[in-house]
Amino acid sequence: MDGSTGLAGDQLMTSAMPGGRVELRAQGAWTVERAADLEQSVGRALGASKAVRSVDIDMGAVARLDTYGAWLLERLVRDIAAIGGEARITGLAPRFHTLVGAIGRTNLAPPARIRHNPLVAALAVVGRATLEALLDLARFAQMTGALAVAFARIVARPWTFRLTSMVHHLDRVGWRALPIIVLITFLLGAIIAQQGIFHFRQFNAEFFVVDMLGVLVLREIGVLMVCVMVAGRSGSAYTAELGAMKMREEIDALRTMGLDPIAILVAPRIAALSLAVPILTFVGSIAALVGGGVVFWLYGGMAPEIFLSRLRDAITLDHFAIGLFKAPFMALVIGIVASVEGLAVAGSAESLGRRTTASVVKAIFLVILLDGLFAMFFAAIGK
Repeated sequence: MDGSTGLAGDQLMTSAMPGGRVELRAQGAWTVERAADLEQSVGRALGASKAVRSVDIDMGAVARLDTYGAWLLERLVRDIAAIGGEARITGLAPRFHTLVGAIGRTNLAPPARIRHNPLVAALAVVGRATLEALLDLARFAQMTGALAVAFARIVARPWTFRLTSMVHHLDRVGWRALPIIVLITFLLGAIIAQQGIFHFRQFNAEFFVVDMLGVLVLREIGVLMVCVMVAGRSGSAYTAELGAMKMREEIDALRTMGLDPIAILVAPRIAALSLAVPILTFVGSIAALVGGGVVFWLYGGMAPEIFLSRLRDAITLDHFAIGLFKAPFMALVIGIVASVEGLAVAGSAESLGRRTTASVVKAIFLVILLDGLFAMFFAAIGK
């Protein structure tokens, strides 16, 4: 006994056929604009097909079919198969065959869960990290070479150097950084002095804290702390600026015009940083000594005249010169790392944020490593 069920305007009519079969006749437009009606029609058709083993889906009256409609048809076929039935698509227009076939080949089975050997996974992580470190080293060397070429051309043709740009960046990384540098180094000197007095007082050796403070600040802590703050403040700014230019394709535009982005964008920034960091190191070291002197006066009960006299006996010009000598090299490292990471930014904000973070982390790591190498070098030559 044949019969038909369905509502007026239904997209999928259900007809009972002889032999326990069901025929579903699709019609109209199977497109995303009719999504709500199609979902209801398919739901009713699936409910009517639960008790049968064979379902024919006649698509001959379908006028339009898009990806949504094709996936809905495929979902219906799979749902019928899941309840133990067999579905056949008939009457499909030839122009829809490619789309329906492509949809039918998607997500045929859940992805297999691959079990990884923990040891192999750990070795893979180490391998990837090693490869990335080697690539970073290669990019660092490439940028160093490009900067050397750019400065050689500037020496040969001094009028090509962008002095205005360098002065602008010198103002930003030097003059405007003075307040935070002075504040942080002042507090650092005060903390070193307070902790030294607190622990050395047990041995009545507070005077030796002045020696420790002077040598540490002038040789190591002053330049190191200044460079760490410069890496976080100015290095990240360099990376963000160059990365934003890379995202807006301004650097590609410079190359298209036959200009060297390293000479125009990177060289003035590196020059400004190399001039600013020694100045900031000098000011920061003085601020740290002042902070230590204030703590000696207020907490340790040592008059400023005695503190200055002891400090003059404890330090030499070599201590001061060693700190300033390291500053330009550390500034160069910070600038190169910031430039490499900025020029490596891809076309997304996520890439910009990731490269900026990497710039700060790598610059601080290399600054500390360089400081350690300098410490071993000066110890080897007796300085």
